[in-house]
Amino acid sequence: MVRVERRGDRDVEVFPNGRTRPLQTGKTDWSRLEAMTDEEIDAAAGADPDAQPLTDAQLKRMRRVPLAKHLRWKLGLSQAEFAERFHIPLGTLRDWEHFRAEPDKTAQAYLKVIAADAAFVERALAS
Repeated sequence: MVRVERRGDRDVEVFPNGRTRPLQTGKTDWSRLEAMTDEEIDAAAGADPDAQPLTDAQLKRMRRVPLAKHLRWKLGLSQAEFAERFHIPLGTLRDWEHFRAEPDKTAQAYLKVIAADAAFVERALAS
């Protein structure tokens, strides 16, 4: 993973091995990009060492994060807090987060509304 640090008056990229390079902050030449063919764009993207496609082994190790868990993390709530705040049974939330059950269409819609405006849902449930 590359991180960016401020060194003196400039930003540098710091690589895992400790190597650094000045952070590229130049403007994108959109006219050059627009003049490229799709094949040239694919070749340029493939040549970028920082933007290589994931291998099959990396893809197999990846796990999907359930929407309910993502929302809960985004809101900074524990399972119990999220369940209480949005009137979802705690056991149901746990089942969704551990893939033991999938939210039905109504619950999926409810989670999308929470994602769109959690404060509104809280106010609506409080009245």
